[in-house]
Amino acid sequence: MKAEEKDIKIVAQNKKALHDYFVEAEYEAGIELFGTEVKSIRNGAVNLKDSYVSVKTGEAYLLGMHISPYEKGNIFNRDPLRSRRLLLHKREIHKLIGLTQQDGYTLIPLKMYFVGQYVKVLIGVCRGKKNYDKRDSIAERDSKRRMERAFKELNQ
Repeated sequence: MKAEEKDIKIVAQNKKALHDYFVEAEYEAGIELFGTEVKSIRNGAVNLKDSYVSVKTGEAYLLGMHISPYEKGNIFNRDPLRSRRLLLHKREIHKLIGLTQQDGYTLIPLKMYFVGQYVKVLIGVCRGKKNYDKRDSIAERDSKRRMERAFKELNQ
């Protein structure tokens, strides 16, 4: 069953990644967390802004993601910026290694969401945008917004 058909609750999105990168492919991965981290994620205390995925020794790790400590966690809280292992199949990891060895490609987390009780991360194989690409995407977004407003005014 695909993620779109399941009961999903989006917790965090990395909007900066969509502004700074072209997303070539997307992969869904589970993430290895502790109990207080899951509770903190349920409260929405997660930041994906400067995070990235690194593949080493046949395992994928999510680095730079900040999960705020759970208020009632006491001694069970972990380091908010620790590296977290991603749960992927071996063939997916090997494919990601091949894709990231190409020049200019990197792995960036795009979304974090719950599928039932499990926390999932949507990873994008991304290629960096140049400044003129960013300006083009901003101009395209603004023109689309203006067209939607004009269409809305015509229908009223």
